[in-house]
Amino acid sequence: MWSGACAAGAGPHSGGETAKGERRMVREICRDEAFLAQKAEDATPEDLPVAADLLETLEHHRAGCVGMAANMIGVNKRIIAFDDEGTYRVMFDPEIVKRSGPYQAEEGCLSLTGTRKAKRWRSIKVRYRNEKFQERSKTFHGWTAQIIQHEIDHCEGILI
Repeated sequence: MWSGACAAGAGPHSGGETAKGERRMVREICRDEAFLAQKAEDATPEDLPVAADLLETLEHHRAGCVGMAANMIGVNKRIIAFDDEGTYRVMFDPEIVKRSGPYQAEEGCLSLTGTRKAKRWRSIKVRYRNEKFQERSKTFHGWTAQIIQHEIDHCEGILI
């Protein structure tokens, strides 16, 4: 689902191809806070091209960005992409099912100006679907866990 405010600027910058030869695009970053504050809808297998675009856009912004959610490119779906210690990963419908070790962090966001304080957890267990829409779960720690929590906040419409 496209937001009118984000869709106008959500066109391609450049593109690559997926393993299946499908075009991927670098999309404009959505800065519409009303759109970003909406809770995202569950992803479906038809959203695989969105995930490819999300990865392409994250790679394009790698100098200043370590994770993205689909709403950051104007698509209100529960899809995140992030840097997992040097490897880019995508999760569909991620949900934190276990957390431990609370701490305070200060975070910035490509979609918003400035930084904000956020409560984070040092260790999280995430249930999600992979690119074949098989359910998986994995525990993450430290910096990677913080990135995932920020992106899941985007899926929940929480602006950080």
